[in-house]
Amino acid sequence: MSDQPVGSGPIHITLQTGPRLTRPVPPEVTEALLSAQITATAGERGGFQMAFDLTKQGVLSRRLLPEGFFDPKTRVILSVSVKGTAWVLLDGLVVRQEVGASNQPGHSTLTVTGEDLTLLMDLEERTDRYPNLRPSGRVARILAKYADYGIEARVFQEQIEQPPREQLRVDYQSGTDLSYVNDLARANGYTFYLEPGPRPGHSTAVWGPEARIGQRQHALNVNMDVNSTVDQLTFAYDGTAREEPQARVQDPATRDSRLLPQPDIGPLRPPLGRRATPALKRRTLSGTAKKESAQAQAELLARAAMSADAVSGSGSLDVNRHGYILRPRELVGVRGAGVTYDGDYFVKSVTHTIRPGSYQQNFTLSREGLIARSGTVRP
Repeated sequence: MSDQPVGSGPIHITLQTGPRLTRPVPPEVTEALLSAQITATAGERGGFQMAFDLTKQGVLSRRLLPEGFFDPKTRVILSVSVKGTAWVLLDGLVVRQEVGASNQPGHSTLTVTGEDLTLLMDLEERTDRYPNLRPSGRVARILAKYADYGIEARVFQEQIEQPPREQLRVDYQSGTDLSYVNDLARANGYTFYLEPGPRPGHSTAVWGPEARIGQRQHALNVNMDVNSTVDQLTFAYDGTAREEPQARVQDPATRDSRLLPQPDIGPLRPPLGRRATPALKRRTLSGTAKKESAQAQAELLARAAMSADAVSGSGSLDVNRHGYILRPRELVGVRGAGVTYDGDYFVKSVTHTIRPGSYQQNFTLSREGLIARSGTVRP
């Protein structure tokens, strides 16, 4: 992934479309693009919306739309280049188109809405069985079916091993591939998402823990006069967000049940704040007594980890002013917000809004505690 500063425009957009393999759109289509909005969120499907100028004599209204150029399930890839920095922002499928016809010249628009390629995994319900396959093996087998779209699987093994034992149980899938893969991710405290790029037509399907270790992105500066790179940042500490889950397992021979000890979420959520927030809620997981101990432990760990982020932040920035494209699902440092809220955060979501000559990003951040663990962040 490029980490070069974008400097100061101009912004170039490259659009490609096609049924599966794509090719660049005619120049008239790119010129007719009024705006593009792309959202990427950790653990959720990405989406996009593009608006085009639909002039009566334009190539879109005369030829391309009647030929099915933006029909549902058409693949769309959008890449952006700002002064030499290139990044694939979107690789998805059209699900809807809307035409707004106007009596005023130049006010007719075409709006195309879509979702990222994980939509492919949510179109058909299946019934399948997975004897002698642990959760990560099942996910890898499912993702291999989508390699024709240039999707490469990156699957992590579970934190708590659940070795398959066919003589005791066989795991079944009933529903879409996406719902099954997401269920397995939630049961293990993992997340599943599709990362487009780094080249058009290629993407990576990630099933694993959130990336909360490694190199930080360039810091978001706020309230630092001329050094500020962020227009605004708002933080919140929700005392009811964090839970202390409890789970019981039962010995099938003696029928005795026991309470599982509280798990260490550190391997899934390495702490980003120095002062951890307490869990005000206590919840008992249902259905764990009949499960094997490893499965119950995995669910307990997952619930504790997924509710840990009590501190959140939201804001917006101008990419040209910030100098870099803020990437979702990675770490970033914050400066200028004060002792309590400065420090490293996980970038939970980013919404890119691109218009001619303008590139804005709205973002949300999260972490599990207050006060930075280090006195410095990456500038």
